[in-house]
Amino acid sequence: MKDLGRWIIYFGIAAIVIGLIMNQFSDKLGWIGRLPGDVRLGYGNVKIYFPITTLIIINIAIFFILRIIQWIK
Repeated sequence: MKDLGRWIIYFGIAAIVIGLIMNQFSDKLGWIGRLPGDVRLGYGNVKIYFPITTLIIINIAIFFILRIIQWIK
């Protein structure tokens, strides 16, 4: 159970760091969420957004980062 608590803390710290980075560089990261393949649907007050391409790119980046960390260990 101690490990779960540590992972939650690590996840929270990572979320804060990512949030700060996105806040500081929002003008340069404007392409995130606006890539071809990101689906936007809307009618009246209802808007639905599926960032498919953005999620794929983020997933690949996280995969390579974790592989590099694993390789360093």
